[in-house]
Amino acid sequence: MQPLRSIDGTRLGQAVWGGVIELSRQAGHLDRINVFPVADGDTGTNLAMTLQSLRAPLQTAPVHAGQLLMQLADAALDGARGNSGAIFAQFLCGLSDYAQDFAELSVSNTVEAWMRGAKAARLAVSNPQPGTMLTVFEELASYFKNHCHETTCLRSFWKNAVIEAKRVVENTRNTLEPMRKANVVDAGALGVLAFIEGLSVTVQTGALPSDELVPMAQAEKIIEQDSGDERYCTECLIAGKDIDHRLLRESLASLGSSVVVAGTQSKVRLHIHTNDPSAVFREAGRFGALNETKADDMHRQTLSARRSEAQVAIVMDSAGDLPDELIAQYHIHVVPLRVHFGEESFIDKVGLSQAEFYARLEHSTIAPKTSQPAVGDFRRCFEYLSSHHPGVISINVTAKASGTHQSAITATHRLAESTAVTVVDSLNASVGQGLLALTAAEKAATGADLLSIVHHLERMRPLTRTWAYLPTLVHAVRGGRVPAIAQTISRWLGLNLLLTAHGDGRIGFGGMLWNRRQPLKAFARFLTRQIDPDKDYRLLIGHGCALEHAQWLMSEITRERPRTQVVGLTPTGAALGVHGGPGFLVVSVQELQSTQDYFER
Repeated sequence: MQPLRSIDGTRLGQAVWGGVIELSRQAGHLDRINVFPVADGDTGTNLAMTLQSLRAPLQTAPVHAGQLLMQLADAALDGARGNSGAIFAQFLCGLSDYAQDFAELSVSNTVEAWMRGAKAARLAVSNPQPGTMLTVFEELASYFKNHCHETTCLRSFWKNAVIEAKRVVENTRNTLEPMRKANVVDAGALGVLAFIEGLSVTVQTGALPSDELVPMAQAEKIIEQDSGDERYCTECLIAGKDIDHRLLRESLASLGSSVVVAGTQSKVRLHIHTNDPSAVFREAGRFGALNETKADDMHRQTLSARRSEAQVAIVMDSAGDLPDELIAQYHIHVVPLRVHFGEESFIDKVGLSQAEFYARLEHSTIAPKTSQPAVGDFRRCFEYLSSHHPGVISINVTAKASGTHQSAITATHRLAESTAVTVVDSLNASVGQGLLALTAAEKAATGADLLSIVHHLERMRPLTRTWAYLPTLVHAVRGGRVPAIAQTISRWLGLNLLLTAHGDGRIGFGGMLWNRRQPLKAFARFLTRQIDPDKDYRLLIGHGCALEHAQWLMSEITRERPRTQVVGLTPTGAALGVHGGPGFLVVSVQELQSTQDYFER
């Protein structure tokens, strides 16, 4: 076989895709050994999905190698996931900055490009640590510089690179305390090795790797270590002009840890672990326009990853309302909507708590709006959970009231075919949606499989009914949920209108309360008439900063219908709150048809 002196964009693209495939194959194992910087079991998933975002430019790879690298760096920046993904994207940015003018890559310019990429990756991290993926980049750069004169054949070059990378990765086992304690190598470092191995094999053999996305193997039982003090893995994409990376890193230093600032002067991928995502977004917004804001709950991810007995993970969007303690107890994952007050945007229930939302709503002259989660938010959640559970069920707010359900469906179309994700329309909202998510999570906790949980949901869905009492129609009219004439009629006749989730998923008129002086008593009487005294139910009440009224309502219902079991009381989020306003109440009752329903709770 003739020595391979250089490769063009076509052959480089094939080699890179070989690296993507090998890393994807090892993603589950990388998740399992992920203990640094946070043991949340997602390094393999994040790296694999970051690199799988390169698929589009690789499918139409230009013959010019430098042009391809520029496209790959840009795609990686857009698709970067997590700490490891942002660092890898910055490595590609630095590499492509040097190599962009080379139509073909030889050993010598590959070495120079790698050195530039390693330097860029280190500069992106606010507190770089030894024994991580940065170490692999840097020690390989040093090795290449010292040994590049030994061969001009790219096959030999990459074969030797694998050998050296294995040595470096093995040394990470004893570098940082989390790896020493768990007796594992660094997951990010091993991910870089996997990529190099796949790339090297393709260069050696010249064989074309499969064009299909590789399903990521599920992680084995996750190594249990402390998941860290910061709760949210927070990211955004910043578009601006002459963005000062150093100043941005310094401005975020007091807000959290694991700060990574990757990208160019006009586009930056920001990653940080923090307890205050809103503060991060406010600070980042000073440097440019924000896109793709997200804040993943690492503590909840860590607990879910360790639940090896659960075959199915349960997801709902934040339009569903459920007490935090139940969400935590049953490891329910929540994909948040966005809340907008004019030009200000927040992540529902994360960047803006329920109490903060209602305080703003009461005093704001601007009518707030909510928007459905981006398809990418659902996809990111589904991909992560699929790497730890055989199945995922997403229970969403009724499709008749929001595009959220469709966003979740669209996200499933962008997953590998082997990924088992089922999207269920709750035909409900708020606490009704929350009760159905709880129903599914209780069933999942027994070890039930995906199909049996879906069938159980279908049985319980028509038995879950929801009504909302609005003390005023001002917010519902302002938000477009109720026509203005309804407010006028309500005032003329001295009555309150109720909203309900109809059986077909429509949210609309659900009744009238004629007792204007004591509407809560009228609402309690209305609800008790909906509950058969000879049947068993469970009850969940949500409120718009009206806890005392919710408590009184709960006591009235349970006094009149003692066979009704209370699930809890919970403040409601923005999805229904923008229409209900401060003081509104929403109640859901779920009929339990048999003793089996009790055992499934």
